[in-house]
Amino acid sequence: MPALGFAQGLAKSSPYDSARYSWRKAVPRNRLRELQPYRPGVTENPFTVDAGHLQVEMDALRLTNSGAGADERQRYWQLGYSVIKLGLSRRTAVQMELPLYNVQKELPRTEPQPEERRAGFGDVSLRVKHNFLGDAQDGSFGMAAIGYVRLPTGGLVGSGGAEYGLIVPVDIELSDNSNLEAQLATGLNYDREQARRYLQLVPSVALEYDFTEKTGLIAETVAQWDAQQRRWQPSFNLAPILKLTENLQLDAGISLALNRLTDQQYFAGFTLRR
Repeated sequence: MPALGFAQGLAKSSPYDSARYSWRKAVPRNRLRELQPYRPGVTENPFTVDAGHLQVEMDALRLTNSGAGADERQRYWQLGYSVIKLGLSRRTAVQMELPLYNVQKELPRTEPQPEERRAGFGDVSLRVKHNFLGDAQDGSFGMAAIGYVRLPTGGLVGSGGAEYGLIVPVDIELSDNSNLEAQLATGLNYDREQARRYLQLVPSVALEYDFTEKTGLIAETVAQWDAQQRRWQPSFNLAPILKLTENLQLDAGISLALNRLTDQQYFAGFTLRR
């Protein structure tokens, strides 16, 4: 009994324990946790949006150029690629990815060949995220799982078939101003030309460092493998972050190809919570 009483005395109180917040009863704004967006890197964090609150994360502009060793020379423009998140409960949130406008170009290898261009709304993704460890963001370790389905809403701009996947992200707090994040993303992607799905694996590791309360930097390594090419496509991402307020963050960055098969990307965007 004394041991039990001592353990209860050391337990930390949490506003999420005493008041059962939900999407219908929002967490008060003065009790919101620190803003934890998915962007600007590939690596997810294991934390969810506070119950009853919306968070919008947008690629205002992203340019992707295919690797020099790719079978086809391609260029992609993404404008307004948005992720909308809604906190349902203490540990669970739903998310929707909306690729508002995409432009795909297939560039000719030789001069006589014409350039092919497709543009329009892309494939919508629906995601559910559940946190298993570290939801209060006051510990040294966090873990979650994200399941998603990508719907073929993009016509010729999209993949042409439904795609499914699972993402498992973890977060390790190294110090008050640095975090190490890692994840393993698996997916069943669709090949329009062969009319079949194939397995894709995307492990990644990211280091986030805050120089001040307003400025930070993310350095990230990503490797992509799929059952079609059976070769790794590694990249290194670097993105500075500007935290204007507790609910608004700006970012921009570059994804550097580490071999001839990997795409190279440039991007800029923001995160807004309400």
